[in-house]
Amino acid sequence: MRYDPARPAGRLLLTPEDKEAPVRVRRLGQLGLGDRRDPDLDAYADRLAEVTGAPYAMVNFVGEYRQFFAGLHLPAVSPPVVVRPDGTTPVLGRELGRDHGFCPHVVVRRKALVLEDVSDYPRFAGNPVVDEFGVRSYLGAPLIDSTGTALGTVCVLDVAPRPWGRSGLETIKSSAAELVARIERREADGLPLL
Repeated sequence: MRYDPARPAGRLLLTPEDKEAPVRVRRLGQLGLGDRRDPDLDAYADRLAEVTGAPYAMVNFVGEYRQFFAGLHLPAVSPPVVVRPDGTTPVLGRELGRDHGFCPHVVVRRKALVLEDVSDYPRFAGNPVVDEFGVRSYLGAPLIDSTGTALGTVCVLDVAPRPWGRSGLETIKSSAAELVARIERREADGLPLL
């Protein structure tokens, strides 16, 4: 973990150190992923949201300094959960800093992460996405290819606590494995991603 004295009260940044980031960035470049929206991955995120019943779903590729949602599902109508002092509400876009969210933890740990209520976990409750976007629950799994590289994650989240349970964990893990197989098939055969 890194300490940032510029943060209020000397708060710890909870983003884990990621020594594999340079290798990941090179691999994502070889695959042509991680820096642009992909309609096939958007469709994949749409299906993942439908299967899990989550309002938000992402296919997220994690770089050295940022995360990029090449696949993104947002609810048709997103009620403002957080209202800033100036009256505006944050909008989730395609890119977030590496210190936001839970996916960088999944990539570094190389394991699925289930947070049914982030407020139950002090380590995660202080993450900027909790305050900025009102995220309350998260379910994500790493995308680990046959080279052993953790490319990113597939994940779903909600603005309310969610009992994901064992079935949610199995769904997100199998979704990650399925997507990696499709990515590698595309690489080997030149087939469309989905």
